[in-house]
Amino acid sequence: MKKFTKLTSAVVPLNIENIDTDQIIPARFLKATTREGFGENLFRDWRYNGDNTPKPEFVMNNPTYSGQVLVAGKNFGCGSSREHAAWAIQDAGFDAVISSFFADIFKGNALNNGLLPIQVSDDFLAQIFKAVENNAKSPLEVDLENQTVTIVETGAQESFEINPYKKSCLINGYDDIDFILAQKDLIEEFETP
Repeated sequence: MKKFTKLTSAVVPLNIENIDTDQIIPARFLKATTREGFGENLFRDWRYNGDNTPKPEFVMNNPTYSGQVLVAGKNFGCGSSREHAAWAIQDAGFDAVISSFFADIFKGNALNNGLLPIQVSDDFLAQIFKAVENNAKSPLEVDLENQTVTIVETGAQESFEINPYKKSCLINGYDDIDFILAQKDLIEEFETP
């Protein structure tokens, strides 16, 4: 996995609540077994018309917005368990997702695949959306080591929680197997009589 320590980026604002995994990546696109190619179908039914032409009103089709951080409304990733949702978000170029609430299964799938889900308060989420409304290129700084998100233009900052083990994995670019392999010397030392 890619290492994640600190990121400063503009954001793509998706101010919609209760975004479920079938909206993130519709079930009809789950046939592939590798992680590549899911990004083109991220939010497929919201991004494209039936004839595959882009819907200009959808934020991801608006060239004004870009960045490595997706900011979404409350209750992101609810619905069915599908690891493909995290794959699609990453494949579309996002390294972090910010919301005021995540479904537990989505959060676990995101962390297991190197995508950082950041849960902030409703008030701070509203501040982010307001900053982006005022300036579409308003950057956020995501600092995983210090567990903070900062709206660069205003200096407003909020801390976020993350499982220490998953934090270590993201900072080092480890999946669960890589983490165990990194402990090889300690395991051998423990096993030596």
